[in-house]
Amino acid sequence: MLHALEARGERVRCVSRRPEYLRPSVAATTEVVKGDVLKPETIVAALEGVDTVYYLVHSMSSSRPFAEEDRVAAGSFGEAARAAGVRKVIYLGGLGHGDLSPHLASRQEVGEILRSSGVPTIEFRASIVIGSGSASFEMIRALVEKLPVMVTPRWVRVRAQPIAIEDVLAYLLAALDFDPEGAEVFEIGGADRVTYLELMREYAAQRDLHRTMIPVPVLTPRLSSLWLWLVTPVYAGVGRKLVDSLRNETVVKDARALDVFPVIPRGVRDAIARALVFEDQAIAETRWSDEVFAERPPYGGVRRGSRLIDSRSVVVGTTTSAAFSPIQAIGGRTGWYKGALLWRLRGLLDVLVGGPGLRRGRRDPVGLRVGDTVDFWRVDAIEPDRLLRLSAEMKVPGRAWLQFEVSPTEDGSGSIISQTAIFDPAGLFGLAYWYALWPFHGYIFGGMLKNIAAAADAAQD
Repeated sequence: MLHALEARGERVRCVSRRPEYLRPSVAATTEVVKGDVLKPETIVAALEGVDTVYYLVHSMSSSRPFAEEDRVAAGSFGEAARAAGVRKVIYLGGLGHGDLSPHLASRQEVGEILRSSGVPTIEFRASIVIGSGSASFEMIRALVEKLPVMVTPRWVRVRAQPIAIEDVLAYLLAALDFDPEGAEVFEIGGADRVTYLELMREYAAQRDLHRTMIPVPVLTPRLSSLWLWLVTPVYAGVGRKLVDSLRNETVVKDARALDVFPVIPRGVRDAIARALVFEDQAIAETRWSDEVFAERPPYGGVRRGSRLIDSRSVVVGTTTSAAFSPIQAIGGRTGWYKGALLWRLRGLLDVLVGGPGLRRGRRDPVGLRVGDTVDFWRVDAIEPDRLLRLSAEMKVPGRAWLQFEVSPTEDGSGSIISQTAIFDPAGLFGLAYWYALWPFHGYIFGGMLKNIAAAADAAQD
């Protein structure tokens, strides 16, 4: 949402409990201030001079009762918005009708509290959002990625009207130009009404994963949430709240939003396809040197969507040019800076299964350009003295990239070399491959980075 507002040219003020984490990723024109909706005194100052507010707050991951926390937060925020003279509040809540789960009931209660504040409020009620960061989508993704055989409880046959994250953003942006008369509630969904089972099958098809699904009527929400805890990144508490919500159909009954806003929502197939494309772009454009990673990544690395990340960095006392010099010479006769025998063995195994192995070498011992082969890698992107990204062409159960970045230190006394291995596993076998090789990451990638740093220091001398 933030970048969409910046692209539109809006003056933006973001409120965050940890502004230091947000500031590096915003435009120079965007103001980031510290605040917490559970501490009203911090919100009053943050809203001063603000015309329109997007309220995108949720407490479902809180260790305390989430409904009570959301109720208190919405109440104090509404009072602060009225006192500050805010002209309009735009809120994204949850779609559902009838006997709602505690989660959906809380989402709609927040909207009621905001509307009762007296500040004109636009509430969008959305079905499952297709895109990274959506808890329901991440849950479905993890189930399909990790389980070749799924025992599917009754909730997978409940209908939903999934909406692409692009279309949600389009509605939220369009609301800037809509002036409500008091309070407005709009139900939004995509072009298709599908069951969660159909949604999982479509995701599996687009990821080229073959999945067997066995229906059973016995898994209770509690057991389902514990099962989700074992196989998805959503821990059991959040999983239980989500599964409780999945008993409710989330389909649009009031389609007035299609008449009021210039948005034509896409269908499920297109929404999933675009979500996967955008994830690829996001991974490609991420500067991992700006991310907060430990020198030694946690076991298995960290997850970004379906991707697994192993990122490391080292500081050298050289210019960025000297630091990049050994990186652009990697592969071919130079080799891979660590574990030469293991690299040759990996190349031999690759040839045996029909891959290129290490036979291709390099076009040039020093220079690289996009499209060049480097042993069993290919150059995806290169920026002189700044970045090299290689995509793997060896046989692996998924897709893999190796990225190097060089940036100057804050005081200008040296450079930071960041090295990131990125893996997009294909199903359970892909995950097994990544975790089986993880014990070698410290030796290979850690040693590679250490020796690249030593070569950079030598080049400076």
